[in-house]
Amino acid sequence: MHFSISLKINTVKPILSILILMWFTSCEIKPKPINYGSDNCQYCNMTIVDKQHAAQIVTDKGRVYKFDAIECMLNYTRENTARPVSIYLVNDFKNPGELIDATNATYLISPEISSPMGANLSGFHSKQEARETQANHDGTLYDWEQLVTHFKKEEKRDH
Repeated sequence: MHFSISLKINTVKPILSILILMWFTSCEIKPKPINYGSDNCQYCNMTIVDKQHAAQIVTDKGRVYKFDAIECMLNYTRENTARPVSIYLVNDFKNPGELIDATNATYLISPEISSPMGANLSGFHSKQEARETQANHDGTLYDWEQLVTHFKKEEKRDH
């Protein structure tokens, strides 16, 4: 009888360890690649195809949400405040398909550069790149906090 109990405990421990390890690795907080042409926007459900304007968030539980435009990400996070976000990412306008930290990016809203949902909003890795693009396309520059505030004001005007 003693042999039977110890055999069961010795069998259960490794299985339990594997399950715990799988649970921890499944909740990893990191971005996932965007599959252009097949992934859909979490906010508007359109297929994500534009490599210059896509965005992504990763929640504090490791859940990834992908967006076809920065404005969709901003609208989604404003409407879904119960989901704490750990990582905000946007595509770098000058390096299509490259996700950059949205909170450190510089943004340009220019009527001369269309974005998928019509906000004419583009993100840049550096302020200098944003200024160079602004010189050729006009528009207004924003940092992350200014952009979030701008979208809150726009939302209030829409209602």
